[in-house]
Amino acid sequence: MIGRLRGAVAEVGEEEALIDVGGVGYVVRCGSRTLAHLPAPGEETLLHVETQWTESAGMRLYGFSTREERRAFLLLQNIQGVGPKAALSVLDVLPPAELASAVAREDKALVGRAQGVGPKLAQRIVTELKDKPIVDGPVAAFHAQAVRAPAAPSAAGEAVAALMGLGVAEAVGRRTVEQAIGRLGEDADVAALIKAALQEIGK
Repeated sequence: MIGRLRGAVAEVGEEEALIDVGGVGYVVRCGSRTLAHLPAPGEETLLHVETQWTESAGMRLYGFSTREERRAFLLLQNIQGVGPKAALSVLDVLPPAELASAVAREDKALVGRAQGVGPKLAQRIVTELKDKPIVDGPVAAFHAQAVRAPAAPSAAGEAVAALMGLGVAEAVGRRTVEQAIGRLGEDADVAALIKAALQEIGK
C-alpha cells in the first residue's frame, strides 16, 4: 500500500495529478483544493496518499496535502452513501477543521453545499461524524470555542454583509467571520472581524 509520495509534479489535470517519483509516474486523484495548491510542473511536492482497490477500476491513489485531510477522507467513506468522489467534494467545500466545526454545529446545510451531497446524505454525515476525531485536539478545541462563543449578531451580520459587498460568497463570509470570532472574541468590532476574515480568505 502506498501511503505517501514525494516527487516532482509532472502534470496537473482537472481531477488528478501525475507525480514523477524516481522516473515512475503515479496518477493521483485529488480534490480541487489540493490540485490548486500543487507547485508548478517540475517542482517537488509531497502528498499523503490513500490507496484503494476495486475490481472494476483496479488500484487508485487519492492524494491530500495533509494527514488530517486523508483522515477525514477515510472517515467520510465509512458513512453509507459516501464514495471517494463525494468525500473529495466535501473536503473541497470544507477542509477538516471547518468540517469539524460544521459537524459540531450540526450545520447540514453547509455540508450539503458539496457537489453530489443531498440533504439526507448531509444529515447522515453530520450525525455519524459527531464525536469522531476529524482534527487533532488543539484545532478541535479552537472550533469548539468558536461554536460556544459566537459574537453578537449585529457585529457578525454587518461583517458578513460587508464581505458580500466585496464580492465574497455569503457562505464563505459567514464561515470566515465565525473563525474571526473564535480568534478575537465575541466583543470584537465589525472592522476587526472584516480584517481577520479577509486574512483567512487570502490564505
